[in-house]
Amino acid sequence: MKRTLERAPNGFTDRQGSHDDSQSESESGLRTEEKATGRQGWFGETPLPQLRGTSQQELVQKGGWGEGQEQSGGCCSAWLSRAAPMGPEKGWYLLLCLALSSAAADPAERQWQAVDVVLDCFLVEEGRNPGGFAGSRNMVKALLVLRQVPVLDDGSLEGFTDFQGGTLAKDNPSITFEASVNLVQIPQAEALLHADCNGKEVTCEISYYFLQATEKAAWFITNVQVSGEGPDISMVMKTPRDAENGAVLHPTLNLPLSPRGTVQTAVELQVTTQTPSLSLLLGSSASLHCGFSMAPGLVLTSVEWRRQHKGSGQMVYRWTKGQQHAKREGAILEPEQLLLAGDASLTLPSLTLKDEGTYICQITTSLYQAQQNIHFHIQASPKVRLSLANKAVPATLVCNIAGYYPLDMTVKWTREELGGAPVPVSGASFSGLRQSSDGTYSISSFLTAEPGPEGTTYTCQITHISLEQPLSVSTWIAPPEQETTFGVLFASGLFLLALLFLGLQR
Repeated sequence: MKRTLERAPNGFTDRQGSHDDSQSESESGLRTEEKATGRQGWFGETPLPQLRGTSQQELVQKGGWGEGQEQSGGCCSAWLSRAAPMGPEKGWYLLLCLALSSAAADPAERQWQAVDVVLDCFLVEEGRNPGGFAGSRNMVKALLVLRQVPVLDDGSLEGFTDFQGGTLAKDNPSITFEASVNLVQIPQAEALLHADCNGKEVTCEISYYFLQATEKAAWFITNVQVSGEGPDISMVMKTPRDAENGAVLHPTLNLPLSPRGTVQTAVELQVTTQTPSLSLLLGSSASLHCGFSMAPGLVLTSVEWRRQHKGSGQMVYRWTKGQQHAKREGAILEPEQLLLAGDASLTLPSLTLKDEGTYICQITTSLYQAQQNIHFHIQASPKVRLSLANKAVPATLVCNIAGYYPLDMTVKWTREELGGAPVPVSGASFSGLRQSSDGTYSISSFLTAEPGPEGTTYTCQITHISLEQPLSVSTWIAPPEQETTFGVLFASGLFLLALLFLGLQR
């Protein structure tokens, strides 16, 4: 039995209906028997239970969720965009989504659940000019349904409804891809499922994947990116080999359609990074994440890490079966984790500014190739020192800022009278920019300090991307009266000492 939600005049009601998982699998034509040893890769840090393609009763027997516990689903972009009707009623679903997302279960009690993840995508159609050269890019709206992806239920999936082709609104895209994930793992699927409720933006592009093969099939590559901390996922999808006799073809793709009017595919390779953008301090160590999962029968042939920066590129690390080549000193990739867990992450110790750039993790198998890009930035925090350039009245203050990277940095001067509030001060000047041998920058800022009647505190404040909050240094400038009095007393003391010395000489 499967639980769905229907709109009622006074709210929401539950409707229970039967759901035949075996029927949906037979319609896809892509059902593949899966052995426990046939998987490669790792789903987060938890072994992936075999939930794909199983009914709710089978999931209960396997421990997917407890007896009497409802199949859940809920606060996700996929469900909101497809299960909710168009128009003002969608607001009720949004409120329900937000309410469900606030009730998170104890992590120890979280259960695996297989759900459909629905993504709004664009199909990229490359135009061809005479001579076979690539022409304009045509972007067509499309829908991608990742079928029965195992996710950890945090208690926010109550009332989830699986994708039903007949429920699509009239204004939905005319091209819908259904992708079976029985052969691979989709890591961090929760990030895709809950993107809307977490304020994240998901971008999805589907392109043709051209492969020189004799079998009659079509291939696509899908690139999915989640804003913020990711993940970014690339998937190679394959259509069925042969169309059934009398199958209806898609009018533009010329591919067979399922009874639900969707293009059936199976994901055979996915490459993921959980660190699409990374910033670390100079001298520290970096771990650039890259993971993959491939269908049984495929063979991993090579892993390459390349770096691109300011128009130039170079090989950083290359793994082939039985051989490793580290072009960057100290670069490490663990072969055991690579082969057993599908973990191609690269470790870089003792970071220098030469390590900055865009890193490309490329996974090559016996049939496919896919990659992920990681934008890697190096930072160095400034060291600040405030001193007096002279003892004249008014004095000149020097704020030395050294050892920072990148270049963008702001200096703000303030002065504060006794009992008053800090007030911005203008008129500061700067020395020439200096760059040290390690690539970091240094500069000095000068300010004439006008002392107040009761003394004044001057502050030099530095703002830089490497700092969680601005860095400030301060000094107190004595009032003119105290400086004059001290000078007179000092001169008088010297005069008296001189007279005393002359008297002793006599």
